[in-house]
Amino acid sequence: MSAPRIRRLDEATINRIAAGEVVERPASVVKELVENALDAAARRIDILLEGGGRRRILVTDDGCGMTREELVLATARHATSKLRAAADLACIATLGFRGEALAAIGSVSRMTLTSRAAGEDTAWSLGLEGGRRDGPRPAALEAGTRIEVRDLFFATPARLKFLKSERSETAHAVDVVKRLAMAHPGVAFSLGDGRRALFRAPAEQGDTAVAGAERVAAVLGRGFLENAVRVDAERDSVRLSGFAGLPTFSRGNAQQQYLFVNGRPVKDRLLAGAVRGAYADFLARDRHPVLALFLDIPPSEVDVNVHPAKAEVRFRDPGLVRGLIVAGLRHALAEAGHRAATSVSEAALAAARPQPAMPALPWDRGTGPRAAAPGLMETAARYQAPAADHSTSGMIAPAARVEEDADIEAAAIAYPLGAARGQLHETYIVAQTADGIVIVDQHAAHERLVYERMKAALAETGVARQMLLLPEVVELEEEAAARLVARAEEFAELGLVIEAFGAGAVVVREVPALLGQVDAARLVRDLADELAELEEGLALKERLADVCATMACHGSVRAGRRLTVAEMNALLREMEATPHSGQCNHGRPTYVELKLADIERLFGRR
Repeated sequence: MSAPRIRRLDEATINRIAAGEVVERPASVVKELVENALDAAARRIDILLEGGGRRRILVTDDGCGMTREELVLATARHATSKLRAAADLACIATLGFRGEALAAIGSVSRMTLTSRAAGEDTAWSLGLEGGRRDGPRPAALEAGTRIEVRDLFFATPARLKFLKSERSETAHAVDVVKRLAMAHPGVAFSLGDGRRALFRAPAEQGDTAVAGAERVAAVLGRGFLENAVRVDAERDSVRLSGFAGLPTFSRGNAQQQYLFVNGRPVKDRLLAGAVRGAYADFLARDRHPVLALFLDIPPSEVDVNVHPAKAEVRFRDPGLVRGLIVAGLRHALAEAGHRAATSVSEAALAAARPQPAMPALPWDRGTGPRAAAPGLMETAARYQAPAADHSTSGMIAPAARVEEDADIEAAAIAYPLGAARGQLHETYIVAQTADGIVIVDQHAAHERLVYERMKAALAETGVARQMLLLPEVVELEEEAAARLVARAEEFAELGLVIEAFGAGAVVVREVPALLGQVDAARLVRDLADELAELEEGLALKERLADVCATMACHGSVRAGRRLTVAEMNALLREMEATPHSGQCNHGRPTYVELKLADIERLFGRR
C-alpha cells in the first residue's frame, strides 16, 4: 500500500474544521456574534432564539456597522479589523481577533448578514448557505448589524445528534449572554425566544462601580448583593474588583462563579483554584461560593490566544495573579466580620408557620356561647388590677436586679448580637437586639472562635515540623516533580520539607507535626495532582485545616452544657470581634437573626 500524499484541503472542508473548533453548540454562535457586536462598540444588543438556537438565532446591534466591501471581506476566513500585524497577538485588547467566526458559522448553517455603516445611506445584505456566498445586495436597516442564523448544523447532520434538549441549549445560551452582560454594564441586552423574555438588562449609567453593581444584581439578583462583600485589591498594575458571596451563601456547584479577565468571561483553572484556596477555611469541599470577580491586567501580561473558544487564558506571572485573588478575597471576607447570609434568616422565617387554632377546651364542646369557667373571671380581674404597693410587705425589687435589667437593655442596643436573654435545650443562646432577636448555636460559634485563635497562633509561631527518621522518596512524573520542587518554599512554611531527588522524584524530610502519623507519599502525590489541575496545592492546607478544625471542635463548648448569662454574653462579644464568626468551619451559619418586624408578621400583628 502506497503512503498517502500530502495535499491541500478544499475551502469547504477547512471551514467545517474551523466550525468544529469555534461552533460547538448554539450558545457558541451567540457568544461569537455578541462579542463581535461588543467589539463594534454597540450600545444595545438584542438576541432572539428559536428552538434553543437550532432553528434560528437572530442578533441585532447598533454598532459601527460595515460597508459593502467590509461585509464581503468579513465572511472570509482570517479577516478581522482587530489585528493589524502579528505583533498585535502579544497585546490583544478586543474580545475577538482570529477572524474565523463568521466563516465558520456560515459553513454549517444558512446565515444572512445585513449591515449599514455609520454615515452610509444604504445597508447591504449577504447570505451564506453551507459556505456558499450569495450577494451582496441592497437592504433596509438602520445603522448597525443584524445577523440571522437558520438551521444550524444542517450541513453537518451528525453534529445535531450531539445537541441536548431545547431547554438545555437555551440555558447554555442564557448563561453566555449573562456573563457577557455582566462584564459590560454600559450596554443594554435583551434575550427572548419569541414567546417570552429570557433575560433583559438596561444599560447602566453613571459611576462605573455603581453601574457594575447594578448589572451584577440584574444577573445574580439583589439577594446576592445583600449577602456579598465588595472586593477591591491591586498589586503591580493588576487590579481585582467585584463581589464575593459570604460563605453561608454558598451553592452545591460552581455555576454561579463569574470570572472575567479584561472584560472577557473565562473558565480558568488557575482562577478557580485561587478561589477555592481563598474559601478553604470557610467551606466544605462540596460547597462552592457565589461570586463575580473582574481582573484587569495589562494585555501584554496575559495570553488569550490559548484555545479557539477563548475561554482559557495564560498569565505571564501566574503567582502574582493567584496571590492577588487569594489575598483580596480573604481580606474582603475578613472585613465582613461576623456577618452571616440573610438567606439563613429568611429560611428560618419560611419554616415558621402559624399553628392551627387550639382545640376546644374540655368544657367547651358543642356550639353556642358558654359561661366562663368558675373562678376565671376573678383570676383575670387580679391580673388586670393596678399593681399593689408592696412597700410595707418587704417585697421591694433589689437594686441589683434593676441595674442588671438596665445593663441588658443597654447591651441589646449597643451590640450587634445584643444581650443574652436565655439558653434553649442547653444548645442555643437567645439574645435580644435593638430590633429583633438572635439565636446562636453555642458549639458551632465557639468552635469557629477556637479555630481562628489556632490559626492566629500558627501564623505567629509557624507550623511545627517533625523530622522523618527515614526520609521517604516519592517517584513521580518528571513534570510533576518539577512543579513540586518549584513550590518547595511555600510547602516548607506549612511544615512540609521536600527536595529534588534526581529526575522524576522528590524526597520528603519533614512533615507537619500537627498531622501526626501521615502517609507522606500519598500527601505528596495529592499535592502534585492539585498543582497540575488547579496550579494550587491545597491538599496540605486542607489537611492542616482539618486537624485544626478537629482540635477546635474538641476544645469548644459542647452542645448540652448550661452556660451562665456572663458566659453567653462573653461568647457574643467575642463573636462580634472575630472575623468569619458568622459561619462554622464548614460554611454553616453560627447564628440566625430575626427582625422584630418579621416576627410580628408571623403573628399577624402587621
